[in-house]
Amino acid sequence: MATGCAPVLSTRALNRATMERQLLLRRTAVPVKDAVGRLVGLQAQNTRPPYFQLYSRLEGFDPAALSALMESREVVRIVTLRSTIHTHTAEDALTLRPLVQPARDRELNVFRSGLAGVDLDRLATLARELVEERPRSMKELREALLPHWPQADPRALAVAARCRLPLVQVTPRGLWGRSGQVALTTAEHWLDSAPRPAASPDATVLRYLGAFGPASVKDMQMWAGLTRMREVFERLRPRLVTFRDENGVELFDLPEAPRPDPDTPAPPRFLPEFDNVLLGHADRTRVIPPAYRGRNGVGNQAYGTVLADGFLAALWRLDASADDAVVTVQALGELDRTTREEITQEAVEMLTVMSPAPAYDVRFDTFVDFGD
Repeated sequence: MATGCAPVLSTRALNRATMERQLLLRRTAVPVKDAVGRLVGLQAQNTRPPYFQLYSRLEGFDPAALSALMESREVVRIVTLRSTIHTHTAEDALTLRPLVQPARDRELNVFRSGLAGVDLDRLATLARELVEERPRSMKELREALLPHWPQADPRALAVAARCRLPLVQVTPRGLWGRSGQVALTTAEHWLDSAPRPAASPDATVLRYLGAFGPASVKDMQMWAGLTRMREVFERLRPRLVTFRDENGVELFDLPEAPRPDPDTPAPPRFLPEFDNVLLGHADRTRVIPPAYRGRNGVGNQAYGTVLADGFLAALWRLDASADDAVVTVQALGELDRTTREEITQEAVEMLTVMSPAPAYDVRFDTFVDFGD
């Protein structure tokens, strides 16, 4: 907990600071690659969300720009933060992946029973040879590794390869308007690079605060999937400023980072499922009102979210065909007429860029039953 006279930041103040850092108060004219680096990657469990994340943040965004960066291997899809797939710049893929290796090692412990008698170093060597010979799917990895350890759990063998090696998903997987099964090779092979040292924990904390701050130690640990980061924050303390949230939790920040007035307007934004702004903190109340906690997903199904006044206010779903595209918005509470009109306009503008369909519509309706 914070001590002394650190200023208190209200939830709205934290919201506006985060919206500013996340480029969500106004669209920004920065190159796509720079935005991916500035945000320290884009959550990419599914293939389309990175495109919608960038649309909501960048002025004049064209999905083809991100696809081109993927084809030129300047950005890649790789498992990093929180053991989930992210779209990263090539530099971050090579340096953040070794930084979070301890989390990949912990993940591997879950499959220990299925790996009895397996020499993990030999497995990593064999898997590297396989995927660098040609990109392979997880199924192909399982089938190729199983003859070496026929008593092992086949799924655990492939997961072990993914945990031990920095595997990227090669194109055409992830390209806009195209499809392709997951095929994997090593980051070093795909990017024609020697192994790189892990990113500095200190530098990564500073980058995190630049994109998500002000934030607590626990927030950063949740975002990265790392533990024992307190000593890093303490080492950086002389270079940082501190605040408290309304519950007294100590928050750290960069001295010159923007912290807009809490009354700064925040226009509606359509975010895809798993947007990092919703996942970048342990305490997510700066974006998700307590009354709506857990409402942006049901079970394993996550939904797109609509921010209004900077906070989660609705869910959205896109149903598209070659002929038309329909965005359905499900409000989680009462929306006044002006807010509904602003959300509708934002949806229309999104469809003109993000859907090739010649006709489109925006509807307010219910499509999730929360069982209340």
